[in-house]
Amino acid sequence: MLRTPEWFIPAVVTLILWGVWGLFQKLATNHMAPRDVYLVAVVGMIAVALVVLATSDSPLQLNARGMSLALLAGICSSLGGFLFLHAVSRGKASIVIPFTALYPLVTIILSFTVLNETISAKQGMGIVLAFISMVLLAG
Repeated sequence: MLRTPEWFIPAVVTLILWGVWGLFQKLATNHMAPRDVYLVAVVGMIAVALVVLATSDSPLQLNARGMSLALLAGICSSLGGFLFLHAVSRGKASIVIPFTALYPLVTIILSFTVLNETISAKQGMGIVLAFISMVLLAG
């Protein structure tokens, strides 16, 4: 049976969180100005940092759709960064960093499925090759 490297699961979760971050950023900017999205996303990052440091939940009361999406984007980004540190501390940087840098694949797939954006044949081949690189990097 193959043994999963210690860095693999945090790296996969990082990949997904950073990919979802891109979608939340785009959706939030549909409801708020980019500067405001950035500021609210920082609040999400601070919330994750406080949870990690204090090991307790620190809920924010946000009602507007744009603020909620921006906050989710910040949480995904910050939590992904935290898990990235775990992955890179347990694996080789030359493997973990390029692996987690493939997170735009998640955003591309979500943009295609959620936002109905199109993917060209050339982009599709790039996605396939990126998936192949994930398999090769993880091995």
